[in-house]
Amino acid sequence: MEPSRTGATPITLTLPDEQAMQQLAVDLASAVDPGDAVMLSGDLGAGKTTLARAMIRHLADDPELDVPSPTFTLVQSYDLPRFTLMHADFYRLSGSEELTELGLDDIPAGAVVLIEWPDRAPDLAPPDRLEIEIRLDPDTGPDARVVRLTGHGSLAGRAERMLRLREFLDRNGLGEVRRERLAGDASARSYERLLLPHKPLLLMNAPRRPDGPPIRYGRSYSAIAHLSEDVKAFVAVAEALRTLGFSAPAIHAADLADGFVLVEDLGNEGVVEGNPPAPVPERYRAAVDLLVALHGHMLLPSELPVTQQLTYRLPDYDLDAFLIEIELLLEWYLPRLAAVPTTPARSAFLSFWRDALKPVLAQTPTWVLRDFHSPNLIWLPERRGIERVGVIDFQDAVMGPAAYDLASLLQDARVTVSEDLEIELLGRYARARRANEPGFDVGLFAQIYATVAAQRATKILGIFARLAQRDGKPQYLRHMPRVATYLQRALAHPSLAPLKAWYTAYVPPPPAPPA
Repeated sequence: MEPSRTGATPITLTLPDEQAMQQLAVDLASAVDPGDAVMLSGDLGAGKTTLARAMIRHLADDPELDVPSPTFTLVQSYDLPRFTLMHADFYRLSGSEELTELGLDDIPAGAVVLIEWPDRAPDLAPPDRLEIEIRLDPDTGPDARVVRLTGHGSLAGRAERMLRLREFLDRNGLGEVRRERLAGDASARSYERLLLPHKPLLLMNAPRRPDGPPIRYGRSYSAIAHLSEDVKAFVAVAEALRTLGFSAPAIHAADLADGFVLVEDLGNEGVVEGNPPAPVPERYRAAVDLLVALHGHMLLPSELPVTQQLTYRLPDYDLDAFLIEIELLLEWYLPRLAAVPTTPARSAFLSFWRDALKPVLAQTPTWVLRDFHSPNLIWLPERRGIERVGVIDFQDAVMGPAAYDLASLLQDARVTVSEDLEIELLGRYARARRANEPGFDVGLFAQIYATVAAQRATKILGIFARLAQRDGKPQYLRHMPRVATYLQRALAHPSLAPLKAWYTAYVPPPPAPPA
């Protein structure tokens, strides 16, 4: 497959044979996200249905799936693992008014729409779409095709990135390996499992984070909160953790400019079990022991190597970062509940937090992985000791208080950790630290723990409200009552009495999650 590019879009590909067409189908299937629209045009027999059929079979993980051409039914619907896909063929469409009869005026939320002959209903073309024009190329070969890809709106750069990913896989000898897209998280990153014969690899696809508009001091939210912009932080922290004997994934290859990383696949077994998922105490104890071991390393460096020529500096979890995160409660969570505090109340909120954070900022900083909780912990029973807990998703790591990652684990936003288990594990951590460091101040640590737990719960309530309102992800609302419960636990510490009074006065309880 040889691309000829004249800019971000359109992109022209020459596909020499059927195998290249199948490969393009896999790339497209891996690239589409819920809500995308893909328009296939070209002459009769050019290969539109062939490409659509290969995409649907890959998405269904069923090479034998019956995918009939919708020429006569006009629309076929498929309930696929990642989303619903509606495959439409407008060749026989006599007018746009027929779209209502087909049900295409009521497309399920998050469905992918795959349309052949879209020119028969030009009014249907959404602003965010990927257009694919296919034509025969007999001068190149009997099965050759020329494919023109044009992205519009939010898909404008998708085709270009898809082809750069293909080049990355080809460079690493993995162009023909079967790929399986994994469920995503709240970020723009995506992951695929590469199904190699002996040991699969994971492919991380992490586009550079857009900086966003300046909101304070001429800096964006992500800059103030010290959120990583690219994959250099992930590569640096992964190698640093492995050097210290922790089970972070090995890096097999990385394209630092494009944000493609091939990493060791640590598997699917987590530290929770059941439905709804609940902590497995043995595994949580091992995770606590991992933190004890990590925090037992005195004066961990903030400067970490990425390559022989490049280093990455972990930013400090400073006051501005803590405050910009808790302000998400004011900007997103409270407006959602129609509970916007007055200007004096906002000022008091920030003043109380500045006071509460003073002892936190006075702590000797260590590596804070920042998202040390059940979605990012892998259970590895074949390993021993702290190596039984695999750690992923640490690209936003900072230098900060040791208590933060413990609070992330013991007040898991997505999993209910009982108060009894939290107290047991907090005691386990404190006893181990004191045994290793006779000067370890348990009382001060408990205060720091409560403060960062309250800060984190405050931030998460704001983030989940933002995900629901701004990003159209209401599934996060169901976690709010749990996070609110954690917040009350943390605010019970006597040192946080002024903050507890403020929350009691201004923060109503979250509504019941949607059914």
